[in-house]
Amino acid sequence: MGTILEGIRILDLTRVLAGPWATQNLADLGAEVIKIERPGQGDDTRTWGPPFLKDREGRDTADAAYFLAANRGKKSVTLDIASAEGQALARRLAAACDVVVENFKVGDLARYGLDYASLRAGHEGLVYCSITGFGQDGPYRDRPGYDFMIQGLGGLMSVTGERDDLPGGGPQKVGVAVADLFTGMYAASAIVAALLHRERTGEGQHIDIALLDAQVAMLANLSAAYLASGRVPGRMGNAHQAIVPYQVFRAADGFLIVAVGNDGQFARFCEVAGLEPLATDARYARNPGRVAHREELVATIAGRLATRPAAEWLAALEAAQVPCGPINDLAQVFADPQVIHRGMVASLPHPGAGEVRVVANPVRFSATPARSLRAPPRLGEHTDEILGNLLGLEAAGLEDLRARKVI
Repeated sequence: MGTILEGIRILDLTRVLAGPWATQNLADLGAEVIKIERPGQGDDTRTWGPPFLKDREGRDTADAAYFLAANRGKKSVTLDIASAEGQALARRLAAACDVVVENFKVGDLARYGLDYASLRAGHEGLVYCSITGFGQDGPYRDRPGYDFMIQGLGGLMSVTGERDDLPGGGPQKVGVAVADLFTGMYAASAIVAALLHRERTGEGQHIDIALLDAQVAMLANLSAAYLASGRVPGRMGNAHQAIVPYQVFRAADGFLIVAVGNDGQFARFCEVAGLEPLATDARYARNPGRVAHREELVATIAGRLATRPAAEWLAALEAAQVPCGPINDLAQVFADPQVIHRGMVASLPHPGAGEVRVVANPVRFSATPARSLRAPPRLGEHTDEILGNLLGLEAAGLEDLRARKVI
């Protein structure tokens, strides 16, 4: 059974997270991804630990867990693109690829003849994706962009965190680098769309993806609400801007989430909680009223939920089909029967560690599976394979390049 992108070859000139996240998703869909890394150093995230992958004897390897998160399914080629010979090899690799993905500063790759204009000259079908903090144009184009600062600049931190007037109030970043991750997902979908366009027309194109643009776009309903009303949304902690009750509550022994999405669910919630009068109270029967009277309603619900253990509430609410859930740590997540059933952890053979466990791709196709078949590569693991088989370099030539640290 084939994969959707089988036969597509990608030259991956990215590092850290946004770019590698995009190319990892394309590798899961069956593309051959050739990751170019600096000789002797590799992707910055190889050293972003601990924790590090353990070898068969339990010793740390050279690869941090961070690197493993975004590089499964790829082939690693070490190549010094700051050297003239390295640049020539990179251009030959690009000519043999369908897609180039890069996240260098604007204009940097033009010095090496690896920019879109240079590569497209002999390869009109090339799909070339540039990922930067702020895009290829505009007043911020030359600034470096990092996820944390983009979360702040792009508005996400203004709506993330507890209200300023409550204990612990103030802006918070999200616990993972969502600006990078969303940008990577936008890039992957754009690349697939550009490949479809090429299939129809024969023409490639340049894709310009910016972290800031992706961050602004992912604010979704909050951006739409501001554009429609002119009102700036604030931080609501774990509460929802437009739905009540839809937040975290403290039970007698811990926390739980109640996510009432409509008036019928609210009536069922009130029945389970022993708060039936609230369901017929004109202030609370419909969601707009519950939002308008948020403070007093939430206080009443909080007092009631604090009287019983979380597991009892969760069982009763689930039985009544009221959306709810626990707040799991990652050990609980990966022990969850639904997560196990869905196969969200894959074990892949690894030459240094024996095997490595990775998170599987979450997409389920009925005919062309997204699958992780190759462990994240060791630094330079596929250099000889790619330069020998794809570019035809002989063993002696490879050894000469290696001795001169071009590869």
